[in-house]
Parts: sequence; structure tokens; C-alpha cells
Amino acid sequence: MGFFLRWLFAFFLIAATFNPTDLNYVTWARDNWDGQLPLVVLFGLVLFVGYVIYLRATLRSIGSFGMLLVIAIVGALIWVLWDWGILSFDSRATSGWIAIFALSVVLGIGLSWSFVRRAMSGQYDVDDADQ
Repeated sequence: MGFFLRWLFAFFLIAATFNPTDLNYVTWARDNWDGQLPLVVLFGLVLFVGYVIYLRATLRSIGSFGMLLVIAIVGALIWVLWDWGILSFDSRATSGWIAIFALSVVLGIGLSWSFVRRAMSGQYDVDDADQ
């Protein structure tokens, strides 16, 4: 359940920032920049903090090479599903949602990897501390 919630929040974070519908931060900020600049900045900073937390945790747990490996595996899975006719890229909206899903899987795995590693090996990930 923990991985699912971390993935779901990553999906929400990315989809709230941009998605194929008009209900996203980028579209809202562009349309309301002049009239509601303080809210645009506030919501942008909240999203930015979410990205910093997720990206920092992902880079510390699996690193950039691990991120590339996860996106390669997710990309190969999407390719297989497309090849079998399960997925279709006929519309830009479908392609956009698939990209959001793929990116959220990378962030969800990155945030969860320390828990998986600890369960498999019994070792904790800790920050390097300067003494």
C-alpha cells in the first residue's frame, strides 16, 4: 500500500502540473498570470517543493542511471503493450497520459526504493553526515 500511495502522489504531482486537459497548473497559470500572480507563484512553489522532494529522494536512492533503467523498463513495457494492440497512441491526450504514468512510475519507484532495499537486505539508506 505504501508504494501505491507514493506512486499516486507522484502521478497527481505530474498531472496537476500538466496534463492533456485544461485542468492543470500550466494552463491555469498562463490564463491567470495577470490577475492572480500571488496565487500562481504560491501554487508554483508548492509544486516545486513536491518535485524537489521526489527528485532528491529518487536521485539519492536509485541515482540517474537507475532512473534511466526504470524509464527504459517502463518504456519497453509500453512498447510491448502497444505491439500487442492493448495501447494505442492515436491521440495526443492518450500519449500525454501514458507519459505522465511513465514518469510517475519512475518517481514512485525512486521514492520507494529505500524501503524495498531495506526489506530485501536489512540495510538502511542514510544521508552522508559530515562530522
